Amino acid sequence: MEILVATHNLHKKEEIQQILGSDYVVTSLSDYNLNEEIVEDGNTFQENALIKAKYCFEKTGKPSVGDDSGLVVEALNGRPGIYSARYAGNHNFKKNIEKVLAEMKDEPNRRAYFITMLCFKDQDGEHYFEGRVYGNITQEVFGEEGFGYDPIFIPDDYNMTFAEMLPEEKNKISHRSEALKKFLDYLSIRGGVL
Repeated sequence: MEILVATHNLHKKEEIQQILGSDYVVTSLSDYNLNEEIVEDGNTFQENALIKAKYCFEKTGKPSVGDDSGLVVEALNGRPGIYSARYAGNHNFKKNIEKVLAEMKDEPNRRAYFITMLCFKDQDGEHYFEGRVYGNITQEVFGEEGFGYDPIFIPDDYNMTFAEMLPEEKNKISHRSEALKKFLDYLSIRGGVL
């Protein structure tokens, strides 16, 4: 069964495919040559997830998932939050990471969480699934795996960043994984039918 995910990000597509497993075929905007920019002008993760899911569903008629994720840092009053992908430059995560670390310099409170809000849109309407993982921001970059802010986030009960974990390990505990598991539970209640 196909699920269209509102992303051009190959890492995100692969991560979602890995978590959903072989019962589902995850496609992306690139697979449908949908290259126009989706304007994410919502004020919350939920609003932005809906904007993306709605766009895909209206363009293709396929059951679609919009995913809005971000890093919420306590000492930064919730920033970067919904602006995570373009905090210091559009999808330039090296600069985004540098900005967060600079703003956190000498800050003793390193608490943060990653959040994923999924919106699933089909002919029956919208359904939302949220995942969170709590942890701390590092003082510097560690690891090569993952993407986004993974090199500066250590989840609770671990002594390594998401970027130091193998993808399979991260996918067991990540915010996206938690939201997708809730989504899978919802699909199984529906009998897996889209």
